[in-house]
Amino acid sequence: MINTWLLKPAELILKGDNRKSFEGTLKNNIHILLSSVGSGIKTKYTSGRYYIHAPCEYAEKIENVLSHLIGISGWAKTETCEKNEEAVIKACVEEGKKLFKNGIKTFKIDARRTDKSFPLTSYELCCKAGEAVTNAVSSLKVDIHNPQDVIRIEIREKALVYSGGKKGCGGLPVGTAGRGMLLLSGGIDSPVAGFLMASRGMNIDAIHFHAYPYTSLEAKQKVISLAKITGAYCMGIRLYILNFTKVQMKIKERAPFPWTTILLRMAMMEAAQKAAQKIKCKCLITGESLSQVASQTIENLTCTQSRLSLPVLRPLIGFSKEDIIKKAKQTGTFDTSIQPYHDCCTLFSPPHPVLHGKIQEANFYYEKLELESLIDEALKNYEMVK
Repeated sequence: MINTWLLKPAELILKGDNRKSFEGTLKNNIHILLSSVGSGIKTKYTSGRYYIHAPCEYAEKIENVLSHLIGISGWAKTETCEKNEEAVIKACVEEGKKLFKNGIKTFKIDARRTDKSFPLTSYELCCKAGEAVTNAVSSLKVDIHNPQDVIRIEIREKALVYSGGKKGCGGLPVGTAGRGMLLLSGGIDSPVAGFLMASRGMNIDAIHFHAYPYTSLEAKQKVISLAKITGAYCMGIRLYILNFTKVQMKIKERAPFPWTTILLRMAMMEAAQKAAQKIKCKCLITGESLSQVASQTIENLTCTQSRLSLPVLRPLIGFSKEDIIKKAKQTGTFDTSIQPYHDCCTLFSPPHPVLHGKIQEANFYYEKLELESLIDEALKNYEMVK
């Protein structure tokens, strides 16, 4: 038996002359993600809709792919029927019976008629289908303002009837906005930042700094797990892991203690930029949120990026912690992020850090540390995990 899924594009429908490029990227992303599911899967794009036709045994895997696919506003498994009034009404009645069986008590009909040769208008189709469903399932009531579910009819090349549509990730297809380098820690924020930039169409690579043996191997594995979860939305991620122990120890030994966090962030930014430029990333991405912690005051953010030529994107800059946690739970990273393994940013943190650092002072201390050779050594000996 073959099942059919209907996918609705998100923002790309607003694009003008370059819309075809966005549509092609989304189609390619769908093909790549489904290629690992199994054989016998066919995809089609027509009239603002994507369709997947696949054997029913792949249903669970396909729906897992669709729940992670950036670029669609929604999707649903749909029934295809003959394009005539009797067949469409009958299919709606069957959907109504399914809704009642699933505990739904109120519904409405939503009809769209792209094929204007169909004899009934959208309004007439809604009225006739609604009446047929309530006659067949008397316990179902029509509620056009706040229904528990919607039976949708689309009259296109074929007639499609479905209910129980799922909300998609939205955004623009990954691969339409260049490539960025995400500074991925083991915390809650940075995986969310990566997801948000992927939803703007950006391919994501990631870099992580660890300080073994001061940070544990479990902390490193936690970050790999976060990259894997985030990568499911991003068409995959290449994670570059750098041992930053020597850099961090030199900062601890030679820098004024209140400045250690800012100087470490400056070193990470420099290393991330060098890595990004080697693999043609156009920007850095961080999970920083304004004034969330001491290193994220506007003055300190200015210090940490002061030596960079690449732009730094901070998609969470205006988010509250509650907003970030909500998004982390939605994307599935939260439970992994709160595992109790510390990253190197939390090591040797000063009790009274500089809150409003000056650029000239930050760069004076940074240049005295002469970290370039240690940063280059860390970059040379990186570990890469796909």
